[in-house]
Amino acid sequence: MAATSMGTRRPHRDVRQWLTAAAFLAPAMIGFAVFYFRPTVLGFYNSFTDKELLRPESDWVGLENYREMISDDVFWNALWVTGYYVLVNIGVQTICAIGIAWVLDRLSGSRVMRTLVMTPYLMSNVVVALLFLWILDFRLGVMNAFLDTIGLNPQPWLSSKEWAIPSIALINVWRHMGYTALLLFAGLQTIPKDVKEAALIDGCGEIQRFIRVTLPLLRPVLAVVLVITIIGSFQIFDTVDVTTEGGPVNASRVIYLYIFDQAFARRNFGYASAMSVALFLILAVVTIVQMRLLRANESDLA
Repeated sequence: MAATSMGTRRPHRDVRQWLTAAAFLAPAMIGFAVFYFRPTVLGFYNSFTDKELLRPESDWVGLENYREMISDDVFWNALWVTGYYVLVNIGVQTICAIGIAWVLDRLSGSRVMRTLVMTPYLMSNVVVALLFLWILDFRLGVMNAFLDTIGLNPQPWLSSKEWAIPSIALINVWRHMGYTALLLFAGLQTIPKDVKEAALIDGCGEIQRFIRVTLPLLRPVLAVVLVITIIGSFQIFDTVDVTTEGGPVNASRVIYLYIFDQAFARRNFGYASAMSVALFLILAVVTIVQMRLLRANESDLA
């Protein structure tokens, strides 16, 4: 009887657990369906139509938007500019974040340091862009005033083809490197101390221990962080829109700004959707290649 009673209670308990889990997951799943899944499906569909803003009806045009995209020089320029931005931003940000994470690992008990590192990330992108728009202003900016005091010529940071993208990249490095550093710092905390101590006993110096021991063990975390930061960098929009508006002469017109311009300024939703689909596929390929090259699913601790 006892076995039968327990056997009948177990399914009811499992059902209650499933219902509880479903109740907690429901808000997130509904939000995902409404704000992510549905717009994604509509975006894929609209990429095959001549959908326009404020026009409810649209006609099926097949691959016409994609043919136009392939022959669009501005699209390819925007893609190249975005790639250049990602290269500068991720390269500098990753190096700075690793250095900050290493310092935080040495001062792991300092909450003040962690708070200071995260402060720029807590600021709005638009606020940061406006702040640096003033700092990098050619005539009134603090940066050029500093260059003048040390005898160097002022630079048109945001108004020249050569400096526009590097300047925007460094603005976002300043804002995001603290957040990236904290992610890497969390990864450093998972490395066993006895491994570091063994390398120290074997005579490895600080730099050798970091390169030969810490970085290889940090690789899975670093791979995930790189995937997150690269995807985020491809989505750069607000900083460019506030500081340069894509100029001068498309020198900083990133792909998101061009998609926005086609969708809302020119009301060409179909073509903008096609470019969004192309960007989605590019990011998917980049992510898969990254995960395979960096062996993100493997750990040297195993």
